[in-house]
Amino acid sequence: MYNNSRYRQRTSIRHNGFSNGFSRSPQRGSFARPGFSANKRGGGQRRSQLEGADINMFIRKAAQNAPDESQTESHTFDSFNLHENIRQNISALGYINPTPVQAQAIGPILEGRDVIGLASTGTGKTAAFLIPLIQKIYLNRDQKALIIVPTRELALQINEEFKNLTRNMKLFSAFIIGGTNMYRQIQDLRRNPHIVIATPGRLKDLIERKNIYMEDYSNIVLDEVDLMVDIGFINDIKFFVSRMPKVRQSLFFSATISPKIQDVLRYFVTNPVTVSVKTQDTSENVEQDVVKVENPEKKIDTLHDLLIKDGFDKVLIFGRTKHGIEKLNKELEFRGFKVGSIHGNKRQSQRMRVLQSFKQNQIQILLATDVASRGLDIDNVTHVINYDLPQTYDDYIHRIGRTGRAGKTGIALTFVGNSYVNR
Repeated sequence: MYNNSRYRQRTSIRHNGFSNGFSRSPQRGSFARPGFSANKRGGGQRRSQLEGADINMFIRKAAQNAPDESQTESHTFDSFNLHENIRQNISALGYINPTPVQAQAIGPILEGRDVIGLASTGTGKTAAFLIPLIQKIYLNRDQKALIIVPTRELALQINEEFKNLTRNMKLFSAFIIGGTNMYRQIQDLRRNPHIVIATPGRLKDLIERKNIYMEDYSNIVLDEVDLMVDIGFINDIKFFVSRMPKVRQSLFFSATISPKIQDVLRYFVTNPVTVSVKTQDTSENVEQDVVKVENPEKKIDTLHDLLIKDGFDKVLIFGRTKHGIEKLNKELEFRGFKVGSIHGNKRQSQRMRVLQSFKQNQIQILLATDVASRGLDIDNVTHVINYDLPQTYDDYIHRIGRTGRAGKTGIALTFVGNSYVNR
């Protein structure tokens, strides 16, 4: 179990450039603002399926000298006979050898096969489908691709990676997501982009408005479909599949597949190649442990003591509700930490600014609901802290996958309460 006792003796904040410059009293709890309570549930919050479960599911040592899933020596990008412009862009991004999922998936995609790709998060799934799609479209510009993803943040990340991989190739993309100007997105679609990246809600709106036609896309990617199902988009996925052209290439990439989506897969892919490089549910590069909090009133102080510890340089903290995340954000700001938050009540422009600040190390701590647990690739996250338990173990997997990426070692800590104390 993670031990904070020696940090409780500290009597002042190690500032790290913190803005408020408060002195911390050695009295426990004296730093919290009046009325702040970290243990109250928001109205309507569902009970986590993991409450009272076996504590050992949150404890695992990182493997010593764990194999780097981000690289493999069995292939090089040259072996795929990619166009010279693509190879130059790959090299400019610092990619040397393909990851295992890339090594296994790029070839079949270039051959036109349907692919189901299963790999732990952070292993390069996005480039595994983008690189061969870019090659196909660059050689035949009559082809177009549609990529459907569950969250706005993942759509933006895929769009950024597409731009990096297509420099000087005159290939264009559009991303259509909720929370942003629909008129601008309609204008982008009228420019006939080569690749469209979309979230389900906005995509359905534009299909029903006859601004986009599924029949125009011969290459379809469903990415992180299990999350789309979990957050209520199962009927939308079935709607999209029903509108897709019969002759198409279908690609499915995710870290997990639940029984709910087996029915979708049956209608989505034809004679697929299955690529799986998962060796276990969670990354071998993530050191996992728990932080026991016997008194819920001291939960915020326990978090405080962690965050002032050496090495907590870039921390992603997950909570279960938008309201709870916002309250925690205000409390940590009051205590002088450099912090930002993203959740469903934030405008998309606000979420983008906060993410950029975190990526550029302008803030030390990012607070998020599970909207941020899928697909985000943020360099050098030192710690993931589950301040609230996730709803499911799959959610836990995706949360802690934000650290320990690209062969680096990360730390994941999960706060647990009284139901775990005597285990």
